[in-house]
Amino acid sequence: MTVRAPALQIEGLRYEIGDRVLLDDLDLQVSAGHSLAVTGPSGSGKSTLLMCALGLVKPDSGTVSVAGKDMTRLSARALASHRRRHLGVVFQFGELLPELSPSENVAIAALLAGVDRRKAYADARDLLRWLGVPEQGTTGLLSGGERQRTAVARALVMEPTLVLADEPTGALDQRTRETVADLLFDIPARRGCALVVVTHDPAVAGRADAQVSLDSGRLVERS
Repeated sequence: MTVRAPALQIEGLRYEIGDRVLLDDLDLQVSAGHSLAVTGPSGSGKSTLLMCALGLVKPDSGTVSVAGKDMTRLSARALASHRRRHLGVVFQFGELLPELSPSENVAIAALLAGVDRRKAYADARDLLRWLGVPEQGTTGLLSGGERQRTAVARALVMEPTLVLADEPTGALDQRTRETVADLLFDIPARRGCALVVVTHDPAVAGRADAQVSLDSGRLVERS
């Protein structure tokens, strides 16, 4: 029987900036279908941890494997290809192009990965309908919650192995925050991927299957 690699596996991760150890010998594993919340004070390295998982920050030592491949050992071209295929990202402010329609914002992620134009737009429309976002019109005119749901659709359009979300509810009002959090933590079961959410919000973190806190470079499991 083939043993499936964890969606994310981090071993011995260490990252220093200046004379400060930001990440100190971290070990972490998240399997498909599961969610993890990472909390901790501002400046503790939570976003840096996500950047290491994306392969955008190279650690001083250790391994960061996504879907069975160590991101720290891939060439620039192989890293970009693996990232497009296996990783989806949701940022705090969505990082959408406001002049494009929601469909265009979602489809562009698939088009950049080489997906046929017809399929890219069909997949984008399917996701937006599922998430309750209008397909047309200007993205800049959407509500905050609609923009963030569009960002979630963009993260999912390539059917990633791992979704990373960096403070995805931090810019939303309380009611919208609850709706987006419901959606995010439903994704692992619905889409079969893993989810890692960085958040300051204990109510959001409490929805995850597991919680860890990052402080002084170390991860501490939370009950």
